[in-house]
Amino acid sequence: MEHRITIYCQTTALSELREFLRNTLTMPMLSESEKLQITLAVEEVCANLIIHSHQCNAADHIDLEVKESENKLIFEIKDQGIAFNLLDYEVPNLIKVKGEKRKGGLGIILVKKIMDEIEFESNKGTNTCRLIKWFHS
Repeated sequence: MEHRITIYCQTTALSELREFLRNTLTMPMLSESEKLQITLAVEEVCANLIIHSHQCNAADHIDLEVKESENKLIFEIKDQGIAFNLLDYEVPNLIKVKGEKRKGGLGIILVKKIMDEIEFESNKGTNTCRLIKWFHS
């Protein structure tokens, strides 16, 4: 099964994204906690793209496709903004972040902990980030 949504690059679109994920993540093998964690991870990637790659430009958009198979979920996030490869992201030292009382920098850590696999590619101006969550029995 596949589900798709296009959201425009405004932070107000994140509530539309959360609603889409709430309606899409109905698989019985996912606990409520897993659904919330997955939503947090997908929203974090999209928020980073909206804010950092697109500077909240409402003329730009992000496409999200959710692909469901019997053993995994694939969240394919595509945009045409400045490429942000979260695989190359250097995880900040948490003690340093805490000491500096910084608010940013922790979301990608959560994405990497929540998702089982992350893939990134950039081809002819289109960036694709795949977040993969395996169903564990």
